[in-house]
Amino acid sequence: MQIVEKYYEWSQAYQEDQITVVYDTMWDGTKKLAHKIAEEISKQAPDTRVKIYNISKTNKNDIMTEVFKSKAIAVGSPTTGNSVLSSVAGWLDFLRELKFKNKKAAVFGTYGWSGESTKVLREELTKYGFAVVEPEIKCNWNPDASDLNKAEELVSALLA
Repeated sequence: MQIVEKYYEWSQAYQEDQITVVYDTMWDGTKKLAHKIAEEISKQAPDTRVKIYNISKTNKNDIMTEVFKSKAIAVGSPTTGNSVLSSVAGWLDFLRELKFKNKKAAVFGTYGWSGESTKVLREELTKYGFAVVEPEIKCNWNPDASDLNKAEELVSALLA
């Protein structure tokens, strides 16, 4: 029983110098934001490993392995049906089950009309124990240069 207790204690605080960026996209807007965030992490913290995954194209267990190792995550989704994409919602449900501790998170997303995805992501990640940083990136349709420039501040908050 001591081994199980020690493993549990270790797993609650385990972190490597890594940040994982997770997203799904409809018109490549969140993909562009995800890659800009990853680029900015590499620029601001060159020794920090950056992993980037499209939820709909990657095995969910592989993503969770990287989240487990990470000190922080950034999660993005376009708004659809006043929420997030179903692939992101399913992944968030899996994330909830794992009860991560002492990890930061940032949120980003795109929208066409209403723009609730970042609010949903923020609320869910907070409920799941992540310290969600400000600011977030939220842009209408595809990001322009001004939206992409917001990655610098988001990453600074994530690294702080």
